[in-house]
Amino acid sequence: MLTIGELASYAGVTVRAVRHYHAKGLLPEPERDRSGYRRYDAGAVVELIKIRTLAEAGVPLARVRELLQADEEEFAAAVADIDKRLRAEIRERQRHREGIARLASGDSLALPPVVVEYLDRLRALGVDERIVQVERDGWIPLAAHSPERVPEWMARKREQIAAPQLIGFYLTLGQALDRTDDDPRLVELADKLAAYITQMADERGEDYVDDTHIEPPLVKLMDTLAFDTVPPARRLIELLKERGWTGWTELKRVNPTPDAAGTWQEDTASRRSGRDR
Repeated sequence: MLTIGELASYAGVTVRAVRHYHAKGLLPEPERDRSGYRRYDAGAVVELIKIRTLAEAGVPLARVRELLQADEEEFAAAVADIDKRLRAEIRERQRHREGIARLASGDSLALPPVVVEYLDRLRALGVDERIVQVERDGWIPLAAHSPERVPEWMARKREQIAAPQLIGFYLTLGQALDRTDDDPRLVELADKLAAYITQMADERGEDYVDDTHIEPPLVKLMDTLAFDTVPPARRLIELLKERGWTGWTELKRVNPTPDAAGTWQEDTASRRSGRDR
């Protein structure tokens, strides 16, 4: 025969838990012996282990009482149901673990793998990390809003970054990030970018230059991200507009300002003649 302390020890619970189960009517409380102690037999150990196991599995105590009174068939069916629920909880917790792990994995937390691969490619090509972050922050709302179009957009992006002209644009912009708005490299960059965009539009059509059809609020958000992170981008847009194109997220052809266009052509011709000499 066992004391309450020994019973609790064998079943892996506390004495307080045993008394709680007594109070809830889950475990019969034996009469006291002649010495004034309550003594428990082996059957009490088995019952207490059942109660502990079911309670640890999250079974409400009221349901535990029902199961202890059930026959073998009913008990086995109930245990199967509990096991099914526990397996579902394990899968859910595993998903939570994977989500927690992604918190330390950077871009992959909020972006599809194909976009993460594209960003890593930009880094490998030597593009300034601030420019990569602009791309990253822009892709997050795009991927959340239109996930079905991400593969299409990414195919276009992979094709574009295969062109040396575009990578040259990224690298030159990176060099200008810490410069002022009057940095002459921005003018040269605008020349090169305008020429590249115009060539693409002439060869493949303007739809090729901009067929994203992104909703205006998203365009505004992405433009703001770019201008806040890469301040020279705003000046670059002004220079591009003088050269017949406007927009950052969405490129549109416009009529260049006559004076600006004349100046651009004159400056470009001057630089070319200088190089020819």
